[in-house]
Amino acid sequence: MKKVLSIFLMLVMVFSLSSVSMAADDTTVNLTIVHTNDTHARIQSANGILGFAKISTKVNELRAANPNLLLVDAGDTFHGQTIATLVQGESIAKVMNAMKYDVMVPGNHDFNYGQDRLLELKGMLDFPMISANIEKEDGTHYLPGFTIKNIGGLKVGIFGLTTPETAYKTHPDNVKGLTFQNPIERAKEMVDLLKDNVDVLVCIGHIGEDAGSEFTSKKIIEAVDGIDLFIDGHSHTTKTDGEMINNTLLVQTGSYDANLGIVNLTVTNGKITAKTAQLFSTEQGANLADDPAVTDVIADVVASNNLITEVKVGETSVLLEGTRELVRTGETNLGNLITNAMLYETGAQIAITNGGGIRDSIQAGDITKGDVITVLPFGNYIITLDVKGSDIIAALENGLTDYPAAKGAFPHVAGITYTFNPEKPAMERVTSVMFNGKPLDPDKVYSVATNDFMAAGGDGYTTLGVSKQTGEFSALDEALIDYITVVDPATVKVEGRVNLYDPNAPVTEPEVTEPEVTEPVVTEPEVTEPEATTMTYTIVNGDVLWKIAQMYNTTWEKLAELNKLENPNLIFPGNTLLVPSK
Repeated sequence: MKKVLSIFLMLVMVFSLSSVSMAADDTTVNLTIVHTNDTHARIQSANGILGFAKISTKVNELRAANPNLLLVDAGDTFHGQTIATLVQGESIAKVMNAMKYDVMVPGNHDFNYGQDRLLELKGMLDFPMISANIEKEDGTHYLPGFTIKNIGGLKVGIFGLTTPETAYKTHPDNVKGLTFQNPIERAKEMVDLLKDNVDVLVCIGHIGEDAGSEFTSKKIIEAVDGIDLFIDGHSHTTKTDGEMINNTLLVQTGSYDANLGIVNLTVTNGKITAKTAQLFSTEQGANLADDPAVTDVIADVVASNNLITEVKVGETSVLLEGTRELVRTGETNLGNLITNAMLYETGAQIAITNGGGIRDSIQAGDITKGDVITVLPFGNYIITLDVKGSDIIAALENGLTDYPAAKGAFPHVAGITYTFNPEKPAMERVTSVMFNGKPLDPDKVYSVATNDFMAAGGDGYTTLGVSKQTGEFSALDEALIDYITVVDPATVKVEGRVNLYDPNAPVTEPEVTEPEVTEPVVTEPEVTEPEATTMTYTIVNGDVLWKIAQMYNTTWEKLAELNKLENPNLIFPGNTLLVPSK
């Protein structure tokens, strides 16, 4: 494999080097490298977000001051906001082209539309997308591993790395057949290949510094000599002045374009003599004008997206309740619909989402994509975690601390029901949690689906934030749209998933009665009709229980009773049901 890799890269490099030359002696070149990471499609300015039009203005100012400039991105760029997801990332490609990016590496979320779509996005770009550690089943490379740029007479070698966590931090189907090789080994190979043929060697890595990660940018730097600059992403780490590790400068901007990274390198006689890093913040850019070349592209995208938001995705005969005061204080049919969709998307046992993430109701009638996006506007992803029962209880307690006052953390659930007593002190209010008709086991580990905000400990859900992540799935709005296509939303009701403790509920003791003494009665055996026989039915996409019941001349209630379904709305393609024989 190493031989194949070396041959492939050498052929690419021979072609690249044919048009460039090493820096001449007795020269000093100042090189500026501007970088972004983990923008998650936040291309429009907002509170705490620079926006790509302001970033473009700042980059143009820096280019005017020093034409020896590279603009690079460290991934998680094409997915995360409606402006991107409606067109599967094409809008972001258009904006990046308008800004004249030079190179990027894909992050795990850039695979959210599937590996084939990512290659289509690569084809839309006016600049290369690179990553040296992604391989296809046949051992060939999914993307080029590196590129070489000739800037002011300098040869700048840039190679990319993508976190192996991508294998489970996007839907597994999105990366089926791809392997994410050891980034330390691939970094060594890249350095060995490039170091003697370039003046500056840069790694753009969507790797990160999360403590639980097997591979981090720091581990790579400590194991691999020869990287001059490591531009990182993935962990949303903010490095104000960068960090020097051995002879490598490590930089990262945080996330959501709250900052723009700026690195300045001084190269004298082919040797780097100075390295500095800084962040240009949202506050510093508050008075920047928007680049009209970028705002024009965004305006065109928004106009096109408005047509898409009008597309019908389903219908409902009842109001789906998402009123702020209600979803932050109790169970609603819309909260139940969303958590059902989370189970449907992931196959988890339990789903928990915060009422503060539900931003509106859906009126009776046709449901459009725009309606769903209005309800779930934040682009949150669904995350699965392995969570101990005791930590699930603590998570529920966290969401109930302010009751009866409205609280954004109020927990909507599927797969469990819970009862709480608001008269008790905060964090001591949950009186029972039931799973599959039995009390939740505090010592057992359950598969829990939640949103990425809560999975990171947001809204005070710290016990979820420390739980083991097992999967990463589609955005909440996308999952809800998919679920609406297979389930009639009107059948999802408020059904007692969230219950107030009633101290006045009568407690009935079992009656103790003396057995009656009766004479035995001899009766003729009763002649009964034979019970209706049953058969099995395999659920397919688009099935809902009431439709299946119609096919077999029965009711959905009888099917639910026959199959002992705790929630008739949770039926999944591939599962089987007992149905009456026709």
